[in-house]
Amino acid sequence: MTRPTAIELPKSATGIAGFDDILLGGLPAGRPTLVCGAAGCGKTLFGVTFLVNGATRFGEPGVFMSFEERAEDLAANVASLGYDLDDLVATGKLAIDHVRVERSEIEETGQYDLEGLFVRLGYAVDSVGARRVVLDTIESLFSGFTDTAILRAELRRLFAWIKDRGLTAIVTGERGEGQLTRQGLEEYISDCVILLDNRVVDQVTTRRLRVVKYRGSAHGTNEYPFLIDEGGISVLPVTSSGIERPVSEEIISAGIAGLDAMLRNGGFYRGSSILLSGVAGTGKTTIGGHFVNAACKRGERCMIFAFEEGADEICRNLRSVGLDLRQWVEAGLLRFEAARPSLYGLEMHLARMHRDLNRFDPSVVVVDPISALRGPDVEVHTTLLRMVDLLKSRGITGLFTSLRAAGSLHDGTDQAISSLMDSWIRLLDVEANGERNRVLYVIKSRGTSHSNQVREFRMTDGGIELIDPYVGPEGVLTGAARLSQEAREHAAAERRRHEIAQRGRELARRRDALERQVKELQATLDADQDEAQALLIEEQAQDAMLARNSAAIAARRGSAE
Repeated sequence: MTRPTAIELPKSATGIAGFDDILLGGLPAGRPTLVCGAAGCGKTLFGVTFLVNGATRFGEPGVFMSFEERAEDLAANVASLGYDLDDLVATGKLAIDHVRVERSEIEETGQYDLEGLFVRLGYAVDSVGARRVVLDTIESLFSGFTDTAILRAELRRLFAWIKDRGLTAIVTGERGEGQLTRQGLEEYISDCVILLDNRVVDQVTTRRLRVVKYRGSAHGTNEYPFLIDEGGISVLPVTSSGIERPVSEEIISAGIAGLDAMLRNGGFYRGSSILLSGVAGTGKTTIGGHFVNAACKRGERCMIFAFEEGADEICRNLRSVGLDLRQWVEAGLLRFEAARPSLYGLEMHLARMHRDLNRFDPSVVVVDPISALRGPDVEVHTTLLRMVDLLKSRGITGLFTSLRAAGSLHDGTDQAISSLMDSWIRLLDVEANGERNRVLYVIKSRGTSHSNQVREFRMTDGGIELIDPYVGPEGVLTGAARLSQEAREHAAAERRRHEIAQRGRELARRRDALERQVKELQATLDADQDEAQALLIEEQAQDAMLARNSAAIAARRGSAE
């Protein structure tokens, strides 16, 4: 049996970053939505943003009917966010109507209804061809009247009138005692209900919103932190991400040749998460600076979220090791976001990161340090998990530094953040022979083999320099112990070379003496051979002479006979 095709509910996008993702497209088109919450939650701003985005981005003019603020006050209040309501009114894209409701000027003499409001609102809608309407706030409209039965009936009639006109409306309402609104009715007759909350925990304020209901559509059901700042409203739509995401085979450098050499692939996978942990003073921020500097040299955008130092302070300090990050800031490749951890709650920090990533779109992010975040362990772990997922879902390479207390067996990763990381590098202080030396080693690096050596490194004017590992009789030596052992071995080698040279000279002298002896013996032998040859020749000559003499004597004797 073929299932019938699902019909999607028409929606009207709000244009609020992240909010439409939660609503899976926007508010229900042609229907009223209730936005409720206590004072200071941002109800009015939500309504204004809805209308401004509709007029400027979606071609839908709007009407803002206020029962509390005058038009000039409303325009002045939102001007700091870049909203020019006066211009929108002048161009016919927005109508603002202030309905003054003063209890002292109202005398209830007969049956009360909203017919006058419908006429006034209808005129404003027709004057600009409005498709969107905001009523702020509904309680002010009924504050002067006591007949709850009539109020409830008129509320139903108001919402029905909005639907009949096909208007996408936001109706703001104040939070009631034990219920969403004071009247306790608006949430039932609204097609969509958004609850805003401004919660204070440990003297830190966090704004949150929740979609209480949405007729005819699925929606995000969790609480979501949202921001109100100079850029307007932005909502963090993700509370948890799936683990299935695209991966990259590209390798990027850490900016330190020795560290890259410790990894078989020569660096880290793009889009991976890297944890850099160690005690204070081991160079975590400096290594992060090398990481960012290398990325900027490749022409990539980078962001540094700093919780302990400001941008100017970081740039000044890193100049001492030959890193000029200011040039990348001026080139538009590097951006700092520095804030004290106590300035915002955990979710607000996450929401700000989400907003900043949307605006700057970096490929490399450094968070320095995550150990500065404070709160219950469960909340800190959740925040860090969402932070890692946020970066991974965008293919951003993240470097997280973590401070470990001196002498502690744990290093700021008590919330199991290390298990979420693809690579983990630990920095240590080694104290020996009255000095302190820095070393590092790779604990893990998923997807590639890596060195298991403990490497000493130095901070020089030209940056961080890894020193070749030196293993002495008592293990790996660093600092003065390494230099002393190297000096001893160098002296021993020199002594061996001297002894060898001396033996060589002695051998040469002996060889020369033997060669002289051989020459002398050879000369004596040659002289003896010459003398023997001369004697032989002389003897042969004498024999010949004797033979001749004998022959001559014999000849004389024969002639005499």
